[in-house]
Amino acid sequence: MEDRRKHPRVEIDEPAYIAAGGWSMRCRLLNVSSEGAAIEVPDPTFVPSHFQLMTEKDRVIRRCQVIWIKKNRVGVTFDQSSAEVDPIVPGSKL
Repeated sequence: MEDRRKHPRVEIDEPAYIAAGGWSMRCRLLNVSSEGAAIEVPDPTFVPSHFQLMTEKDRVIRRCQVIWIKKNRVGVTFDQSSAEVDPIVPGSKL
């Protein structure tokens, strides 16, 4: 399969949370780039098209939009207009 990513991703495998509309769901952050990430969820049926992603370890929060879903994996792009947090950057401490 051809990799169409504009920015390389770094493997992470770290616990995280999806939050939207007053509810949250635990997930795993699998990999990340400056533009987006891949997460693994128990059931993608309950993942909204837009949500906030928070890393469990450092509590970094990013607004996300779902780009693709394959089985229990979800690919997201980060909302670049979210100025309330520092971006998750490959090689940085999460």
